[in-house]
Amino acid sequence: MARGGQASQQNPTDWVTRAADDAIRHAEQTRAHRGDTDRLITCASGASPSGPIHLGNLREFLTVHFVAEEIRSRGIPVRHLHSWDDYDRFRKVPAGVDEAWNEHIGRPLSAVPDPWECHTSWAEHFKAPLRAALAELGVEMEEVSQTEQYRAGTYRDQILTAVQRRGDIETVMSRYRTKAAPVAESEEEAESLADSVAIDDEPAGTGDDDLARFPYKPYCRDCGRDTTTVTSYDDATTDLAYTCRVCAFEGVTNLTTQHEGKLVWKVDWPMRWEFEGVDFEPGGVDHASPGSSYTVGKELVKDVYGGRAPSFVGYSFVGVAGMAKMSSSKGGVPTAADALKVLEAPILRWLYARRQPKQAFTVDFGPEVVRLYDEWDALGKKAANPAKRDAQVLAFERASATAAAGTLPTPAVVVPFRVLSSVADVTAGSAELISTTVTNVGHPHETVAELEPRLTKAMTWTSEFVPAEDRTTVRATADTERLAGLNEDEQLWLAQLLDRMPDELHLDEITTLVYGVPKLARGLGLDDAPTDQVKADQKAFFNLLYNLLVDADRGPRLPTLFVALGAEKVRSLLQA
Repeated sequence: MARGGQASQQNPTDWVTRAADDAIRHAEQTRAHRGDTDRLITCASGASPSGPIHLGNLREFLTVHFVAEEIRSRGIPVRHLHSWDDYDRFRKVPAGVDEAWNEHIGRPLSAVPDPWECHTSWAEHFKAPLRAALAELGVEMEEVSQTEQYRAGTYRDQILTAVQRRGDIETVMSRYRTKAAPVAESEEEAESLADSVAIDDEPAGTGDDDLARFPYKPYCRDCGRDTTTVTSYDDATTDLAYTCRVCAFEGVTNLTTQHEGKLVWKVDWPMRWEFEGVDFEPGGVDHASPGSSYTVGKELVKDVYGGRAPSFVGYSFVGVAGMAKMSSSKGGVPTAADALKVLEAPILRWLYARRQPKQAFTVDFGPEVVRLYDEWDALGKKAANPAKRDAQVLAFERASATAAAGTLPTPAVVVPFRVLSSVADVTAGSAELISTTVTNVGHPHETVAELEPRLTKAMTWTSEFVPAEDRTTVRATADTERLAGLNEDEQLWLAQLLDRMPDELHLDEITTLVYGVPKLARGLGLDDAPTDQVKADQKAFFNLLYNLLVDADRGPRLPTLFVALGAEKVRSLLQA
């Protein structure tokens, strides 16, 4: 990957370079203000493990990763700090989960049991697959559990400061409550916004103004839920009294010695900026709009904690074509692990690196996958030429390698994805059979391993992501009825084909023959240019072959289909 200075000179509009510049500038200004010359640059991400970490959430991780990688490439010490907001409340029970889990609404995600019984908690159930996917993507980060931080009393002083300054906090927050919320541009985005932690700003108290918007919310000591209302607070003793609206428990928690709750989100976030020394952190549209968490946080971190808001980029929604309700609280949404079943890790990274964060986009698991691989392969050829280095190549480089992992896995022998998937579709066979066929269609290699990881991903895409009605089904036996009804031209075409077809099929040879049969039937040579009549004949001939071989009007490229089936199988289907 190019050094940061080079990237800045050759591609001044690259968003990663600009964000890294801003983060470094933020760190330098903070060092100068505090006299802390050894301060490590911190790029932070955060996510609430309330459900599957979908491809929209992945933008949070990769945005930070790319910026940290750019800083690291300049030889500057940096860390990617990720906060798991597992101390957030469990909001709702998604479809497919036992309704008995309604009992846990309001409890911390880390305290909700895993209904699938494979992890220690609801939160861990959704962290685990994301960790595995990030490892495959080459993303390394320092993880922090907010459950552990809060329960250990790590933020005790910051909590006491917020409570002491609650009047100032309320003054700031009240100015923004009437600001317009972000407007969703799709049903998917609306669902995602509805699940955002940014809405967690409900009052913790009632009655007098001093308690109505209390910045700290205790979890009920009896039932474990956050359905509590603050009834009194003693600044001298730091005793906080509350009642639970669900179980009616009345309790007192001491904010100095007991750690049974958390700051409300719009105070919690800026508190962590100062505590962790964050220099860069992105956020979705729910955090970047007027009156949002970042807008409010910029004032609170300065007024309450004497710090500075990190440099910030807002990112837009990521949708999935053909997939409804990309909400993290529902099951069945596409995750990074799902995408990695069919996309090589560098390609999935590239989808995020090549676009400005503010640009929304959609990941399509349908036919678009084939075109995406074609585009990636073409870009790889371009990137091999130093004279053609531009913004697109820079994104390719960012996607292809990391400082820690080096170059991410790609096939030693690059076979077009459309070829691999077509062969996998037609043969429905083993990797070895596909490998042999691929060699015969013009992509020689020594071992199956040289085709990985693309081969497995092509096989998976064909079997799991291509609808059954779009799959190629090779006929088991010849269509004797159709063969008996051939017209004169069709009989001639098949005779010419079968007479000239060799026993060993190779792509170039069979391509010339399949396209040339209609030429021969019109008295032309195989290498002659087709006339308009021959072009019409070719169309009819190809349609006939698809009908006889796969009982359809179209399918994989005929030469590839022939090689995949082999001469013996083709002959058995083209003659009665």
